[in-house]
Amino acid sequence: MSEEPNEQVPTGDKDGVDKRGIMTVVVIFGGLFLMLLLFAVVMISAFSDDSGIGGADNQVGIIEVKGPIMESKKTVEDLRKFTKRDSIKGIVVRVDSPGGAVAPSQEIFQAVKRASKKKPVVVSMGSTAASGGYYIALGAEHIIANSGTVTGSIGVISQLFNVEGLLEKVDVQVNTVKTGKYKDAGSPFREFGAEDREYFRALLDDIYEQFIEDVAEARGLELSEVRKVADGRVFTGRQAKEYKLVDAIGTFQDAVDWVKDEAKIDGDAKLVYPAKEDLGFLSQVIEGATDTVVNQVRSRHSPVVEYRMAP
Repeated sequence: MSEEPNEQVPTGDKDGVDKRGIMTVVVIFGGLFLMLLLFAVVMISAFSDDSGIGGADNQVGIIEVKGPIMESKKTVEDLRKFTKRDSIKGIVVRVDSPGGAVAPSQEIFQAVKRASKKKPVVVSMGSTAASGGYYIALGAEHIIANSGTVTGSIGVISQLFNVEGLLEKVDVQVNTVKTGKYKDAGSPFREFGAEDREYFRALLDDIYEQFIEDVAEARGLELSEVRKVADGRVFTGRQAKEYKLVDAIGTFQDAVDWVKDEAKIDGDAKLVYPAKEDLGFLSQVIEGATDTVVNQVRSRHSPVVEYRMAP
């Protein structure tokens, strides 16, 4: 009698089964880990007084604007998040900036203004809050400066340089092809003529008018009053108060206390700063889920033109 050969599982199929089994285990344990992480975040948010995600109800958000203002995206987003978060009862915008680009300054001003309509917002001025830095402050319902703060500098500046003479000395020619006579206005490679000056003057005048109109509206002043101090001069905080450009003389702590009073916060306020890094989609998912679950837990367990100082 001949023995029938033993049947064997093809090696390839066996490896495939093993790999699928390993992947299933990885997915299961990975999912459990994420659920555990989310649960930990929720619990910390719901019960920790110092949490920046949820936490106690006596929180004051702190937004810092430091250095030249060249972009606005993060500051605007931080203001939006703090405005939406119910646990944050008010916001202090700490400004220490000599100003910067026009559009970012206006965007932050508008974001501060929007936030002020939802909850108490105060600007605390540091050593410098001038030009675009002052523009930002106009969005708040209350402005506090130190007596020695350098502020004001209400005006617009644009500086253009010309290297045409230098190129001639080194025998370098620049050939320009354009579709309109103003397309290369301000180019450093050609003469800055009378028409160019008139063109840029009209541009700056319009931006300047926008600035002083916002100052007048925010500070409750007549345009004629604003024009008297809107000549590019800087002022100390004490002088700015005399000109009604700020509301009070005080410190950062005074700004925090103002928010506490306006928001009717009893006891010490917990200061909350924006997260320094954004983890992208995962952070948005966790933040959204956290806000939802935290609220449920609480309900059950708790009663090139720039606005800047001239060099």
